[in-house]
Amino acid sequence: MKFVNQVLLAASACFALLSPVVAQQPMPNAIEAINVAQQGSDIAVKIDMKEPLSAPPAGFSVANPAKIALDFPMTANALGKNSQVLNEGDLRSMNIVQAGDRTRLVLNLVRNMNFGTRLDGKSLYVTLTPVARLGDTAAARTGRFTEESLVGSRHVVRDVLFRRGKEGEGRIVVDLSDAGTGIDIRQQGANLIVDFMKTAVPEHLRRKLDVTDFATPVTSVETKAIGENVRMTISPKGLWEHNAYQSDNQFIVEVKKIIEDPNKLVQGSKVGYQGPRVSINYQNGDVRALLRLMAEELGLNAVISETVTGTTTLVLKDVPADQVIDIIFQQKGLDMRKKGNIIMIAPRDEIATREKLEFESKQQISELEPIVLEKFVLNYQKAVDVARLLAGVALPGAAAAPGAAQRILSKRGSAVADPQSNIVFVNDIPSKQEEIRSFIKAIDVGARQVLIEARVVEANDTFNRDLGVKLNFLSTNRTNIGQSGIQAGGGSYSPSGQVSNNTLGVNLPSFTSTGGTLALSLFNSSLTKILNLELAALESDGVGKIISSPRVITANNVKAKIEDGTEVPYVTPGTATSQPTVTFKAAKLSLEVTPQITPEGTVRMALIVKKEEPDWTRAILGNPPLKSSIVETNVVVDNGGTVVIGGVFVTNTQASTEKVPLLGDIPFFGWLFKYKADLGERRELLVFITPRILSDKMKLD
Repeated sequence: MKFVNQVLLAASACFALLSPVVAQQPMPNAIEAINVAQQGSDIAVKIDMKEPLSAPPAGFSVANPAKIALDFPMTANALGKNSQVLNEGDLRSMNIVQAGDRTRLVLNLVRNMNFGTRLDGKSLYVTLTPVARLGDTAAARTGRFTEESLVGSRHVVRDVLFRRGKEGEGRIVVDLSDAGTGIDIRQQGANLIVDFMKTAVPEHLRRKLDVTDFATPVTSVETKAIGENVRMTISPKGLWEHNAYQSDNQFIVEVKKIIEDPNKLVQGSKVGYQGPRVSINYQNGDVRALLRLMAEELGLNAVISETVTGTTTLVLKDVPADQVIDIIFQQKGLDMRKKGNIIMIAPRDEIATREKLEFESKQQISELEPIVLEKFVLNYQKAVDVARLLAGVALPGAAAAPGAAQRILSKRGSAVADPQSNIVFVNDIPSKQEEIRSFIKAIDVGARQVLIEARVVEANDTFNRDLGVKLNFLSTNRTNIGQSGIQAGGGSYSPSGQVSNNTLGVNLPSFTSTGGTLALSLFNSSLTKILNLELAALESDGVGKIISSPRVITANNVKAKIEDGTEVPYVTPGTATSQPTVTFKAAKLSLEVTPQITPEGTVRMALIVKKEEPDWTRAILGNPPLKSSIVETNVVVDNGGTVVIGGVFVTNTQASTEKVPLLGDIPFFGWLFKYKADLGERRELLVFITPRILSDKMKLD
């Protein structure tokens, strides 16, 4: 209940600061008296109001520390005090704070309890009942969320979501049909059990979610119906703590990993002191006796050294018990060490001396401890590689990194690998064998595989336009470009395209493979031909697409490469004393990828895509240059999603003009004396990448 607890404490502080100001404002209602009585295992709290309440006040509970808060709108605090010590059963004390137009009543509990409300005239009755044990009688109860007005109605679980928090915690979000659903949460064995009272769950939500890949303390979340209730079983691993809170129709459970600190009395990631609050007036009392009382208050198993002596005086009010112990440690120069669930308290010098002796003793034992032989049969890793890792030898081809040569074996240990049977034989002391066994178990796991599909699309858009007039003055040779034509003079035209010297003709040749020209001669064959004209008009467009689709499958965090193409020969001319030489250069389409599966189920990829091809149109001495397009990037893509990682757009435009000097510059009529050619080319390269994670059975997830 970390979030709710912080909000509650912050709100209470604000209420206390504002209470002197708002006390002057008249309120239609007020809390006039509070009486507490214990009835068996239950506790009855009677709250007398100035005027009858129209509805029970809104309330919520906090699991750690155990509290119940009730908010009274348009109500003042007429008790004349803001706190009161009760000590009735599990009800320790209460706080009454007023802010604005409402008053909050906070009941401080020893342990978490259920609560119900009932109106009777001007009085409000709050009944506190112990949380009933379900299943395991040793289960630790940690919370209860109820609203009496809706307990008898039927509720529904609408959705169950799992998310990974910013600090690596597992977050289970349950969408409920209404905010009045009764919820019971407790720790049972190694699991966390959440029961939704009088609640139904749809068939598609009755399932077990495997959330191991999210890299949180939670490994699975199972939801199922039990009678008229719904039970959710959360299975964490290692040391963990949880917070649970409800916001409107959403119930949220956060499970966070605990990094155990041997110097902390209360383990957990919460900031500051977390023990129950105590008030102490201790005058010249024995330090050992006070430490014993604080350990009992915290529920700790403590061993206090006989060297802890002296007296102390403490006057503290509403201070966490673990902070009291910390104060005593600072005063008396004490320290503590935790082993399992037992803490040992002694002077700092004594603890330091004991730890030094233990360390030296362990070193001596490791030098004298007998060596034992143990064999490890590997399933996925290579025995040779594991033997190198144990000996602190870097693997072949692995990049050197700080700490890469860390030796796992002891000074006297050794590891021998048998490649044929894939077994590693380890000779080492028994204490190291356990560490080596854990290491091999952690690394000898099957790597998940990823199918990478790349679609390389290259689009070409060409444009060619020829327009104008070509002139040939005082020439008896007409242009021969086509294989067919029409005579315009007195000569003859042969299939070879040759015209007799006394004949000038008209044909429709083409300057390229399409289009055409109109050729004619001014003056006929009886005169001396002084001018040949060629009227040219050509326009061509071309659009082409080349699509390549290389695919490759590789293991997680293992680089893969696929190539397709050819090698182009390059001839170097010889000299008077040497023969010509031939070398080859690769012109290939290649895909190089290193995938990494993230805990969220996405795929991070380090990609290099190359597309190289020879350009024979620009060959020099028969040796073509290589056109190369390279995309290198690092992207994160959803499983089965597609991303465009690069787009190379190249535009090449050329224009040339041939004209008769002076005459070609005449406006409009100048086109009779000039020729213009426009050439344009556009090329675009797009690379689409689609990763797909393969399951253990080589199926797409």
